[in-house]
Amino acid sequence: MKFAHLLASAAVLVLLLHATAPDAKSTTLIVQQPHARPTVAGQTSSVAYMTLLSPLSDQLLSATTPVARSVELHSMVMQGDVMKMRELVALELPANQPVMLKPGGHHLMLLGLVAPLKEGSRFALKLKFQHAGWVTVQVPVTTTP
Repeated sequence: MKFAHLLASAAVLVLLLHATAPDAKSTTLIVQQPHARPTVAGQTSSVAYMTLLSPLSDQLLSATTPVARSVELHSMVMQGDVMKMRELVALELPANQPVMLKPGGHHLMLLGLVAPLKEGSRFALKLKFQHAGWVTVQVPVTTTP
């Protein structure tokens, strides 16, 4: 009888601890809808897009992937009637505000592809954040996100 009472007390304690523990999702950086554009034979670069959501202010500092020699963080800006691409040192992620990497805006350039990116394939992309550290995502290659 004492064992059953002790077991019940332990179960209640575990439930109370779980109920008062901070939500793990509240401190986790979220990467939504990562995707990259397919390429044709001979094309040596592509682009990757996604939405980043951080519960804390953070910065995307760099990225790496085995499918390309290098990955650069870029922005697209209009200067008069000309759209120009610029490499960024870092991308600011304000707390709890989604930051979209999308066509015509911020994006990741995949340079020096080791092989064409085929529609329907996937590859690993490691993102380095100032506070969240390294986050690895699987990136589908598709023309539609």
